[in-house]
Amino acid sequence: MIDRLLFSELKNRLSEGSKIIVLYGARQVGKTTLTRLVIDDLALKTLAINADEQKYIDVFSSRDLNKMLLVVEGYELLFIDEAQRIKDIGINLKILHDARPNLKIIVTGSSSFELANKTKESLAGRTWTFALFPVSVSELRNTSNLFEINELLEQILIFGTYPDVLNLPNQQDKIKYLYELTTAYLYKDVLELSAVKYPDKLKKLLQLLAFQIGSEVSLNEIGNTLQLNRATVETYIDLLEKAFVVFRLSGFSRNLRKEIVKMDKIYFYDLGIRNALINNFNDLAARNDQGPLWENFLVLERIKNNKYQNRFAQSYFWRTYTGAELDYVEEKNGQLNGFEFKFSPKSNSQRPILAPKSWQENYPDATFACITQANYFDFIL
Repeated sequence: MIDRLLFSELKNRLSEGSKIIVLYGARQVGKTTLTRLVIDDLALKTLAINADEQKYIDVFSSRDLNKMLLVVEGYELLFIDEAQRIKDIGINLKILHDARPNLKIIVTGSSSFELANKTKESLAGRTWTFALFPVSVSELRNTSNLFEINELLEQILIFGTYPDVLNLPNQQDKIKYLYELTTAYLYKDVLELSAVKYPDKLKKLLQLLAFQIGSEVSLNEIGNTLQLNRATVETYIDLLEKAFVVFRLSGFSRNLRKEIVKMDKIYFYDLGIRNALINNFNDLAARNDQGPLWENFLVLERIKNNKYQNRFAQSYFWRTYTGAELDYVEEKNGQLNGFEFKFSPKSNSQRPILAPKSWQENYPDATFACITQANYFDFIL
């Protein structure tokens, strides 16, 4: 069992507060397992509901307080798994919460569509919201030392960190699991909860994005390749973000004439999923995408850790029209920190890697660091 960093906060929020807890995350990242561990630890009388069961769908989409009160009578805690499958779940939870503020409620959702887009207004001020990602290096740190994690680095870059992948004993099982995950689950929320006109092009879109991690993505070029207009491509990427498949970084700028901000970089929440999409599980030595894998890994782990530690930093990349660039820029409380990522760093006998001159000139108070295999733990932990 991998200790998840959200365990303590979820437990404390449930036990000490009165707000509804909403836990998002991709399918198979461990939301149900984590929630059940929290519930077991709290030892409250709990009603656990699977949103696939029609009798509960009928009750919690009814807007009928008496029906809901009848179901939860005698319970201290209500747990609804995959709550996005229940129509109007937000307004129904509001009605129940307002009538029974002492009833503790936690809901999970594999997609943020329904919960994020259709419950924000109805649940305004009534929720604590959390996102659960594939296992982070910070979580592996709870049971492994840095040497052991470093030994796992190549496996992480190739197979990702879904909980089941980490626990499977051999590579063939990992590959089979990832292929099944990409075909059976990856698009399910997108297709179920949105009007996707061209579902066959979702996978093609993801494959194109998978080949472009670490590079700015032109939506016009992707649209031309897929024979879709730019607006449709933008919509599909937005849906894939909400389904926790990909995420974007925008360009940082305080001088629009010099700095590129029109195109985003798009990364994957799990590298195993990314590699399954392009059908490449080769060892690192046999790959030509070591740099992009390294960049995706570092950006993702940094963002995971910031989220779990409640560090509200803004994340960007930086590039000028003259070619100067930084892989990652973080802004917090007015402080800028720039980072360059190098998977195969130069030897110690050569000069250290310095920040681009234009970065130093335009942002003299900003910090800079080059992240390599020698110091990456400082960056992601």
